[in-house]
Amino acid sequence: MYEDYKLSLYSESMKAISIIRNRGQLTIPDSIRKLVNWVTPSSAVSISLVKPDEITIKPHQYQKEVDWDKLWKQIKRVRAFRGKGRGNLSSFIMEDREARR
Repeated sequence: MYEDYKLSLYSESMKAISIIRNRGQLTIPDSIRKLVNWVTPSSAVSISLVKPDEITIKPHQYQKEVDWDKLWKQIKRVRAFRGKGRGNLSSFIMEDREARR
C-alpha cells in the first residue's frame, strides 16, 4: 500500500508541459531530466504508443553481450558471397553506390 502511495506521489509530482516542434522534436523538460540518470544527450530511447492518447519513453535496452566471433564469421560469409556476375557482394555494393552519386 505504501508503494502505491509512493508511486502516485511520484507520478503526480513529475508532470511537465512541453511543445512538439515542426519536425516532431520534443524537449524533455530539465526538471524531469535531472531526476533520471538515463536521459542524457545522444542517449537511445524506446518510444511506445500505449493508447491513442498516451506515449511512453523508456531507456533503450541494449544487448549486453555480443558474440563477436559469430558476428565476424557472418560478415566474412556475406563479404565472400559471389553472385551470377563478377566480383563479390561488397564490391557490387561499392560500385553501385559510386554509380548512383
